[in-house]
Amino acid sequence: MSGKHVREAVAHCVATLSGASSGPWHAAAGQLEWTCWETLEHLADDLLTYALRFGLANPSGVPHVPLRISTDRPQGPANVVFGDKAAGPEGLLTVVEACGGLLATVVDSTTSSVLAPHVFGASDPEGFAAMGVVETLVHTYDIAQGLQRDGAPPEDLSKRVLTRLFPDVTVEESAASTLLWATGRLETPARPRRKDWRWYGAPRGLH
Repeated sequence: MSGKHVREAVAHCVATLSGASSGPWHAAAGQLEWTCWETLEHLADDLLTYALRFGLANPSGVPHVPLRISTDRPQGPANVVFGDKAAGPEGLLTVVEACGGLLATVVDSTTSSVLAPHVFGASDPEGFAAMGVVETLVHTYDIAQGLQRDGAPPEDLSKRVLTRLFPDVTVEESAASTLLWATGRLETPARPRRKDWRWYGAPRGLH
C-alpha cells in the first residue's frame, strides 16, 4: 500500500461526512464513547502522528515523538490535534485531509526498509500507510453511524488493508463487512463480534 491509498481513504472520509449539519456532531460515533467530532479529531491525530514517526533520522530509535497530549474531557480521546470549533465540521475535515496528505507524502518518500515503532510492533512505510487507511475507513464508518449516513468502506481499500494487516482473517461476504467485523464493529450469525482485536503491521514476510 502507498500514499495513493491513504489519499483515497481520506477522500472517502471527506465525501462521506461533508455537508452534515453541526448538531449531530455531538452524538456518539457508532458504538464508541467519543462524539463524532472527537472521533474525527482522533483520526486526524492518528494520521499526523503516524507521519511524524518517519520525520526522524532514526525512527526505530525513538519509541514515540514526545508531544504534549491532552483531552477536552475525561472520557474523550487523548490527542495532540484539535480542530477549531469556530471552523465547524468542514474545517475539521480540512485538518483530516491535511494530516492524511502529510502521511501519504511521507510514506511515499521514505525508504521501504525503514522501520518505525508501533504499539503492535515495528512496521515499514507500507504498513503505516495501511494503518492510516484502516483508521480512516473504520472511524469514518463510526462517525457516519452517529450522523445517520452510509459510511460503508470502499471494497478495494478494505481488501487491501485486510491483506496487509489482517492475515489471520478470512474474507466472508464482502471485504468491507469483513473489515468492520475484524475491527470489532459488526457481528454475523457465523462470527460473533470481536471484543479483542489487533492488526499485524510487521513488514511482509515477517508475519
